[in-house]
Order: sequence, then C-alpha cells, then structure tokens
Amino acid sequence: MHDTRNLSRREALLAAGTGAALALAGCAPGSSAPADDDRGEVTDTVAEQTAQEQPASPADELSARVDEKIAALSLEQKAWQLFVVRPEAVTGVGTQTAAGEATRAALAERPVGGIVYFAANLLDADQTRSMLANTAAFGEEVTGLPLFLGVDEEGGTVSRVGGNPGFGVDNVGNMRDVGATGDTEHAREVASHIGDYLTYLGFNVDFAPDADIASNPDGEMGLRAFGSTADAVCPMVAAQVRGFTEAGIICCAKHFPGIGGALGDSHDARIYSEKTADELRAEELLPFGSAIEAGVPMVMVGHLSLPEITGDDDPASVSPEVVTGLLRDGLGYDGVVITDSMGMGAATSSLPTERLAVEALLAGVDLVLMPADLDAAHQGVIDAVATGELTEGRLDESLRRVLRLKLDRLA
Repeated sequence: MHDTRNLSRREALLAAGTGAALALAGCAPGSSAPADDDRGEVTDTVAEQTAQEQPASPADELSARVDEKIAALSLEQKAWQLFVVRPEAVTGVGTQTAAGEATRAALAERPVGGIVYFAANLLDADQTRSMLANTAAFGEEVTGLPLFLGVDEEGGTVSRVGGNPGFGVDNVGNMRDVGATGDTEHAREVASHIGDYLTYLGFNVDFAPDADIASNPDGEMGLRAFGSTADAVCPMVAAQVRGFTEAGIICCAKHFPGIGGALGDSHDARIYSEKTADELRAEELLPFGSAIEAGVPMVMVGHLSLPEITGDDDPASVSPEVVTGLLRDGLGYDGVVITDSMGMGAATSSLPTERLAVEALLAGVDLVLMPADLDAAHQGVIDAVATGELTEGRLDESLRRVLRLKLDRLA
C-alpha cells in the first residue's frame, strides 16, 4: 500500500477527489454521500492548482514578452519603431559605410525599427559585418529590441551583394531564368544560398522573393518575376520562402497585390491596373497566397493604383480596400505588412510626406519603408495620435506583429 504521508499536496488532493467520486458512485439509495458543496470545493482546488502548475506555452510566453516590451516604449519610440529606412536617414551622413559613436547617438534620437542597405553602403565582407554588428548592438542598447537589418537581394538586376566585386559572391541571375527551369528545388536552393551569405554578413531581412506575375511583356518586372502566369510563379515563390527560412532570413513577398501587369515604373510616377478585385483573386493574388501558405513572415505592398477597387488614384500602399480588404481579410494574413519605398514617385505624387505614413497605418500597414523625409513622417504619426485620427492602440496593434516577429526570429 502506498504511504499517503509521502504524497505531495497535489497528489493528496487528487486522491481525495478520486475517493469522493468512487464513494458517490457506490452509494446505494439512502446512503450518505458528501455534500455537493464539499465536492465542488475539492474539485475547484484541484483545478486551480493544476492551472497554476501548467507551464505557459511558447506562444503565450512570446505574447507576454511582446506586451512587456510595448509597455516599456514611449509614444515617440512606438512611432519610430514603425519605420524602416536607409542609414543616412537616421545619421544624416552622405553615404554610410561604418557605424560608430555617431550611429549610436543617432539611433538614440531616432530609434527606428529597421535599416535597409544599398550597394553604396557595402564595400566588402569585413566592413559590412562590422557595420551591421555595431548597428545591431546600438539599436538593442537603445530600446532593448532587435533591429531589422535589410537588403534587396533578389538576384539578377536587383542584387546588392551578389556580383559586387568586394564580396567574391556570384550573382545568382534573374528570377525569370530560375522560373524557366520549372525546378522548384532549384528555386529553393537559390534562396537558401542567398540567405546563407546574407546571414553571414549580418543581415536578417531580405526583401525577396518577387511574387509578381510578369503578364506585361514590356513591364518592369519581366526579368525579376518567375514567370508570366500564376501557375508558373506560385510554386517558385513558395519554394523560395522555404529556402530563405531555412537559411535564417526573414523574407518578404512583394509587391502586393501584384505589379507585373502594370505599365510604367512606380519609382517615377503612378502605375495603374484596371482590374477588379475578382480578376486579381483569379491570378495576381495567387502567388501571395502560396507565399502565405509557405509561412512568409512579411509582405510588401506596392504603389499600384487600382481605381476599379479603390475608386481613386491613391496607391495600394495607403488603401484599406487593398491592405485590409484583399490581404488581411481576403487572404487571412496576420503577418507583418510593409510598404514599398515611400520615397518613390508613385507615393510622393499622391500625398504629402507627413500624411503617407498615417494613411498607410490607417489602411492596415505595419511598417513604413523609406519615407522621403523621416522626421516629417514620424511627426505626422505623432500628430495623428494627438488629434485622435490614429490611436496609440492602433500603433500597438502593428507593434505586436512587428515585435512578435523580431522576438521570435531575432532575439
């Protein structure tokens, strides 16, 4: 017989609860059973103690850490965290190729959520590794949060490291050629290879893969997209999401809702599509759905104007019908949404700089990329909170997505 003197309190309570249940089951009519109140008290005590001893799930622990980090941020810091910018926008230097005390001081003044680098910032492997390591340390020192350190490294015509003579890394070539092979394993290996060398250098975000469908043969995306139909593009995009993830890189499917059929270049001016929402769902949105199914952690919204959907010429990046309607509600996406560069002509010709970030947040975006004037854009968000157009809770909503990704993948 087991000696109940050696039972833990929890085991004793469980034993008592079991005994009470057995006694009740064996009661004949007229037998004396424990009172309902007594049985309820024992059951409640056991349930209470079991709940207290149940360890928190990883998801619950992550949510608690995210909430703790958000609570420690001031309103100003919260707004800064929603911007990803070039290093020069933070430091004010001409072309940044190093990170020292000036960068530390600049990040204390403008504690942005991330920094994106271009070829001019990247001289060779040692310089890049030092600059990124220092920047990451300074960013975490200021807010206790990891920094997104990003780059556009699709391959082919959009490559900042591959083919750069300072790195000794070959350019993997245009994604049109990768897509033409029809080999998804090759597409995954290309992404994994890119991710490996970016991780070695200290990057943690790559704004790739391109999920556009190059349906316009004269369009800008002809070399960058995997193909001209959804059937060709979908499996390649999903394979690259897996490849980047395996390499430890946060990847970003772009440019929602698909700019491969548009005429013109959004760097210079507005670009248009006359398609309806149903037409987009039948083709352009499919690669983004494949990316989401593959676990893509970030989606970039482009500056495509869709008058048949929005009723105006404003770009998709500030459209609730596109960001919330098509992406969040339509595709069920609750990951991080970032705009394309807000310094592009398609954006700056639509709204003043101080309004672009506000409108993007109102549309459902989480991160604003490279506004033409960072200080003006940041102040626009602060002013919108002051007037009640934006609430601090709306900023917290985006911060939860951003910090969930950072603390899960970068901490």
